[in-house]
Amino acid sequence: MANGEVDAFANEEKRTLELGGYVGFDSLPDQLVSKSVAQGFSFNILCVGETGIGKSTLMNTLFNTTFENEEASHYEAEVQLRPQTYDLKESNVKLKLTIVHTVGFGDQINKEESYRPILNYIDGQFEKYLEEELKIKRSLCHYHDTRIHICLYFIAPNGHSLKSLDLVTMKKLDSKVNIIPVIAKADTVSRSELDKLKIKIMSELVSNGVQIYQFPTEDEAVAEINSSMNSLLPFAVVGSVDDVKVGNKMVKARLYPWGSVQVENENHCDFVKLREMLLRVNMEDLREQTHARHYELYRRCKLEEMGFKDTGADSQSFSLQETYEAKRREFLVEIQRKEEEMRQMFVNKVKETEAELKEKEKELHERFEQLKRMHQEEKKNLEEKRRELEEDMNAFNRRKVAAETLMGQALQGCSQQPFKKDKDKKNFFSLPSACSLTSGRNLN
Repeated sequence: MANGEVDAFANEEKRTLELGGYVGFDSLPDQLVSKSVAQGFSFNILCVGETGIGKSTLMNTLFNTTFENEEASHYEAEVQLRPQTYDLKESNVKLKLTIVHTVGFGDQINKEESYRPILNYIDGQFEKYLEEELKIKRSLCHYHDTRIHICLYFIAPNGHSLKSLDLVTMKKLDSKVNIIPVIAKADTVSRSELDKLKIKIMSELVSNGVQIYQFPTEDEAVAEINSSMNSLLPFAVVGSVDDVKVGNKMVKARLYPWGSVQVENENHCDFVKLREMLLRVNMEDLREQTHARHYELYRRCKLEEMGFKDTGADSQSFSLQETYEAKRREFLVEIQRKEEEMRQMFVNKVKETEAELKEKEKELHERFEQLKRMHQEEKKNLEEKRRELEEDMNAFNRRKVAAETLMGQALQGCSQQPFKKDKDKKNFFSLPSACSLTSGRNLN
């Protein structure tokens, strides 16, 4: 009943009344302006481009100051994002400016995932803001908003069209951030080549479905200038922090042997147009588009992943507690399912390991038996060889003994032979005397 009454009041036409005198709420815009000026503003710029293409120089020229920035090398292993925050003040307006440089972009041999760190950084800033929103005690008015408001994509002037890396990166980023493409170092090509390059770039962006930021034309105060500037995209820019004397005045310019290129001369480059569109005319629209379009898209997708949903005309009323409990039950069921899967996986792994160990044990046992048989065979062969060796040694000893006996006998025989010869010789020499005696006797 109560819901029906609320719907009836909501559908009732609003009545317009006239005031009888001055009340004072017409000063509300002035109050908002005073409050905003007191709080200050934040603006975050993402500079995407190859190393050495002139990102830092353009930022210094854009804000007419010198930002501290470490020079990057061409040998980075991966793309790194380097944010730097500065406090600026112009008149009585304070601006907290954050410039994010993509260090090492386009320097790797494999450029397939070069856009991934940029995408993760943008989503990370959205995530931080969402976490602040969902806190019980929020302080968004004092929160330093680091969400990227504008991406200046620097396109190299050499070549006749966009590189595949440029197309892929801008296609991945167009739903996350406002993109304004700029042709860097535009003083390196002629005017006719620059016009052809602009047409080619826009044609490729349209044919590949890349949505770049379009300056709004709803506000009549800026509709005409924004419409004309949309037709000049991408801006061809030149940056310089050097003061060069041209005529009787000092201007920001790049000095060459043949002359000078003046940064703020609209006949030389589009730097003034970029500065006007980015800072003077459309800065608040860029901030609004970031919050109302890109962040809301991220927030909606993230909350839908968490199980939240809006109530429609035909749907039931939404309860945060019921949604939380339902999501908690789903989470517990998912945890139990994963635990069961891990338990089953562990059991299967244990069974597989046991089977492998049994197989290894069987193989080791077979190997042991094989080695045992080989050992027994070798032992048997060694025993046979030892027996044969012993027999050979015994036979050798017998032959040795026989040989020694024969040698002894031979030596003994040799020792008796000379004695007999001496005896015979003695007998031989005694024979003549005997013969002479005998013959003497006979003579007598």
